[in-house]
Amino acid sequence: MNINKLIIFALFSVGFVQAQENKTLSLKEAINIATTKSNQAILADTKVKTSEWEVKTLKNNQLPSASLSGQFFKLTKADVKGNLIPESGGGIDINQLMLGQANVTVPVFNGFKIQNSIKASQNLNLAEVSNAQHTKEEIALYVTQLYFSLYKTQEMILLTEDNLKSAHQRVVDFQALEDNGLLAHNDLLKAQLQESNIELSLETAKKNNTVLNFQLVNFLQLPEGTKIKISEDEFKSLQTISDNSVQRKDLEALTFQQQAAKNNIKIAQGNYYPSFNLIGGYIALDVKNALTITNAMNFGAGISYDISSIFKNKKNVEKAKSQAMETETQIAILNEKITEEVQEATENYNLAIKQKNVYQKAELQATENYRIVLDKYNNGLSNTNDLLEANVEQLQAKINYTVSTSDILQKYYELQFQKGKLTQSIN
Repeated sequence: MNINKLIIFALFSVGFVQAQENKTLSLKEAINIATTKSNQAILADTKVKTSEWEVKTLKNNQLPSASLSGQFFKLTKADVKGNLIPESGGGIDINQLMLGQANVTVPVFNGFKIQNSIKASQNLNLAEVSNAQHTKEEIALYVTQLYFSLYKTQEMILLTEDNLKSAHQRVVDFQALEDNGLLAHNDLLKAQLQESNIELSLETAKKNNTVLNFQLVNFLQLPEGTKIKISEDEFKSLQTISDNSVQRKDLEALTFQQQAAKNNIKIAQGNYYPSFNLIGGYIALDVKNALTITNAMNFGAGISYDISSIFKNKKNVEKAKSQAMETETQIAILNEKITEEVQEATENYNLAIKQKNVYQKAELQATENYRIVLDKYNNGLSNTNDLLEANVEQLQAKINYTVSTSDILQKYYELQFQKGKLTQSIN
């Protein structure tokens, strides 16, 4: 019985270790997965497919329309008269009628509404393609921010764990000093309080790491329980800005929507024109005991015109023009917004570079300051407050400098997103 329990426990442990599999994931791999397999990416691609089918559906309007119909009627006491038909009152029983028809209509002219409808749907399809590309840019930005945030928490955990070891050793040393009557109990309590605070910071960092890891794993649809490991190689080289051009796909989508709006104006204006069609068909008729018609081929032309459109259609045209004006204004607004966003992202990137230089100096200063304060403390020239404060400053300076490179890369990619070139810059 005990052996069976051990076997079950061993199997469970192996499964748990597998469930907690570590996966080293580069930023490029994460973005490639997100932009192809995430639900958001699949939805964007599906919308493109839907718009493509809309174009194909409208193109069908250019084709001839054909119809077949047949009717069968029972007649009661029909009184039929005609030059070719004897009077039914003479004893002829006309009680049944059959009619068969085949019609073909070929659209020739309808005010160019079919052609402009196709052009409008094609422009909307191109707009949907651009929207899908912009959606994938947003997906890439979201993954990038998650990726860098996860890296920062991992680095914070490592640094805090090292600092917690030092803080614990300090408590042990202070305890020994107090036991020998060489340290006030209050100073020991301060060291213990700092250890507790560092421990709380560590637990908070671990919680943040778990949450971010789950969000990234869930978004990328990786196996549940996957632990993402980020390689330091991702942050060894910094990107430089070599191209200031802007290729925003949301702006491109609005431009295609504007073209579609212009097509809609032409569609509305097409209602001022008559419709002209070619018509052909076949008729077969059988009136029992009276008349039979076969091989009755027919062809001709049909024209229709809604006279009321002269008065009513102006409102439709003005409505279409107003919608086109709305899109034009939206383009102007978005252009202004893009200019502001690119400028702000550029300043954030430049600031991150300057901050790294400052953080590097600050780390050296904080390390040297802690060394001096510790030396003074050991020689009785500094108090416990000074020592603990210098230790906190040193930890914060190390954290700031450690994540400064990732801050620069993150700001760089955020700038590329504002330019519409995030996925392009990574791939």
